[in-house]
Amino acid sequence: MALAPVALTEADTEVLADQVLEAEASDLAATTASRDDWSVTSYAEMLRLKYGNRNFSYSTSGSGAVRWPFPYAVPISSGFGERVAPCRWCSSYHQGLDFNPGAGTPIYAIADGVVIKHEQGGGFGNHVIIEHVINGQRVTSTYAHMTWDSTPVSTGDTIQVGDFLGTVGSTGTSTGAHLHFEIRIDDIAIDPFAWLQANAS
Repeated sequence: MALAPVALTEADTEVLADQVLEAEASDLAATTASRDDWSVTSYAEMLRLKYGNRNFSYSTSGSGAVRWPFPYAVPISSGFGERVAPCRWCSSYHQGLDFNPGAGTPIYAIADGVVIKHEQGGGFGNHVIIEHVINGQRVTSTYAHMTWDSTPVSTGDTIQVGDFLGTVGSTGTSTGAHLHFEIRIDDIAIDPFAWLQANAS
């Protein structure tokens, strides 16, 4: 059975119109109030908040069984983990620590060990990987982007802590002269800054 249409009087129409206007005014007031609470954050500021609050200050004695790769504190430009990729082929999840002491600065072994790789090529450019046993764990340290032909060590060489490994360069996939340094425990990359702070003198 179809319902008959209801006829509205002029008074009914005015009441309904007033109710619609009141509802719209109420919604507008609520929207305006919540909009006043908003703020705009630039993309650059979002990146700074996400990646730029890391503190890489440290000190070193330059001696001991485990050391930093330089005998004095040097600037660090990029830490371990998420970051804005600095170049087209660069990683947005950084598995190392980037030291910036200047091109040509000597780099030293962080602990006694054996060179398990020395290669001049690929994304790491001129790089060395050393295997150590530290605190009963198999630890590898990687030194990458060194100057071409600056490395006197070869695969299989026994290394002492503090031995010269090469100089800071910009070989391989690199945006400027720096040492890309990695620490891996049982082949798993860990934060080198935190590890060095806990283990190096």
